[in-house]
Amino acid sequence: QVQLAESGGGLVQPGGSLRLSCAASGFPLEAYAIGWFRQAPGKERQGVSCISRFGKYTYYTDSVKGRFTISRDNAKNTVYLEMNSLKPEDTAVYYCAADVPATCSDRYYSLLSDDFGAWGQGTQVTVSS
Repeated sequence: QVQLAESGGGLVQPGGSLRLSCAASGFPLEAYAIGWFRQAPGKERQGVSCISRFGKYTYYTDSVKGRFTISRDNAKNTVYLEMNSLKPEDTAVYYCAADVPATCSDRYYSLLSDDFGAWGQGTQVTVSS
């Protein structure tokens, strides 16, 4: 059974940092592209970043470029989202999701939630003073 579990969320002050983790079980993470998404109260789920199977290709939504970094350690079956210079507007539940390699690759990438098939339960990130 494919399972993803996010961790690392919490309360942080503006300008602070957090590192989220997405741990996979039941399948080899290296077989899949992984995306990070977020959903703030009253808003639609938004794609944040995705990473290709072996980490060579990464993509970000404009609002997080230069502040967030996605990475993966396939030996640990884990994907990370390093978040720096956090802003109150980054407050949301953050989810990781997996899909076939073509969803995030050298030739194409998607940050649409409908394009990702397996999801974790989410972790809350709150940026507030």
